[in-house]
This record gives sequence, C-alpha cells and structure tokens, in this order.
Amino acid sequence: MDYKQLIKQIDKKQMPKHIAIIMDGNGRWADEHNTKRVNGHKEGVKAVRRIVETAVEAGLEYLTVYAFSTENWRRSKQEVNYLLKLIMDSLIKEIDDLKANNVNIKFIGSKEELEKSYNKKVLSTCRSSWDNDGLHLNIAMNYGGRRELIDAFKKMSDDIISGKIKKERINDEMVSNYLYTAYMPDPDLIIRTSGEERLSNFLVWQSAYSEFWFTKTLWPDFSREEFIQAILDFQDRKRRFGSR
Repeated sequence: MDYKQLIKQIDKKQMPKHIAIIMDGNGRWADEHNTKRVNGHKEGVKAVRRIVETAVEAGLEYLTVYAFSTENWRRSKQEVNYLLKLIMDSLIKEIDDLKANNVNIKFIGSKEELEKSYNKKVLSTCRSSWDNDGLHLNIAMNYGGRRELIDAFKKMSDDIISGKIKKERINDEMVSNYLYTAYMPDPDLIIRTSGEERLSNFLVWQSAYSEFWFTKTLWPDFSREEFIQAILDFQDRKRRFGSR
C-alpha cells in the first residue's frame, strides 16, 4: 500500500510525539551491492531525507536520528573523515528545503573530538531554522548515551557546588533537563534497522519506557511505507509505564 494511504490510517490521538531511529546497515548495504562503504553512507543520507519528509507529512513533532556515535571514531580515519564531511555537506545542501518545510534542526551530542570550526558551522547553519515550529529534527552527532549522562552529572555537580541547585531536589525531571535533549519529550518509539536488536548506547536515560520496533531492512532501503507501518504498530500497543 502506498505510504500516503497508510498515513490516512494514523490515529492522530495515538500518534507518538517523538520517534528515534538507530540507522543501521549502511556498510552491509554496500557489501550486498558490491560497492564501497561510502556509497552505502550516501544512500543512507537519501533515506534520511525521505523519512524526514514522511515525518513532516505524518505530523510528527520530534524525530531523532543516530548519525555518528562516540564509538564511530574507532573506524578508519578515511571513513570517519568522509562521514563528517558527508553530514556537514548534507546539512548545508538540505537546510533551505528543511526550513521551507518548517523543520527545526538541532545537533545533539558532545562537542569534544570535533573541531571548533566544525561545531561553529553546524551551529550557524542550524540556528537559521530555530524559529520553525514544525518537526523538531535532532541529529545525534558524536553522541553516546553514557557520555551524555557523564556530561549531565558534571554540570549538575557544578550547579550543586555553586548553590544553584540543592541535591535534595534532584529528581527525574531535573536530570532530564541536564541532558542533550533537555526539555524535549522522551522517545515514545525507537526504530532500529538491519536486524540488530540492541540500544547501542543510544538515548540510555530517555528510552526507559520507549517502545521498540525492529526491522531486518538495511537503513538505505528503509521506506516511507515501513516507517508509517512502525507508527501504526505502535498505536496498537498498550503502554503501562510500569503501572501493572
């Protein structure tokens, strides 16, 4: 069924507010197509574009995509440099269309390891979209869930020492507001492609009560229809948040 027909089946009252995606399988896609890994990453960028477009059409509020993890630095220098350039070039190429579609773009993750000029360029490019109030697109870049918690605890410790906050008042909400995703809703649904079924250090705190949807489809082949099907499957689940 065409994805536009599937979108009509979405119950807006049951629509997830926030979907996060672990975009896995670019390398395996390249292997299966007997081509270079960089071509798998190029096709992965095309998949990001079509899923963002579909998320806008579906009326999603927040979409977070796992673009580059803190563990990705272990890959070859050539592949890392290519990925960093691809992400930047894609952002600059797509920014006007994203803004025209009322998309608000943020990069979340650690600024360590990345060059200052890179961080500055990302910030200046994204900032031009921050008046938009449509889809909030988070690009998880140099992101690691454990690193995020460490950074949050460091900031919280500084604020305790300075007297800005009292440790007795620390609760779930306060911790959440020290994370990279501060003041955003936790993901209702996490999608992972390529057949793997693990979190891989992604949104460790935020995913405590997320629903998961796994597919064997490699990320470059992930379709609009499959994305909408994940939303429809989510709507059939009964979420209890540990109450029973």
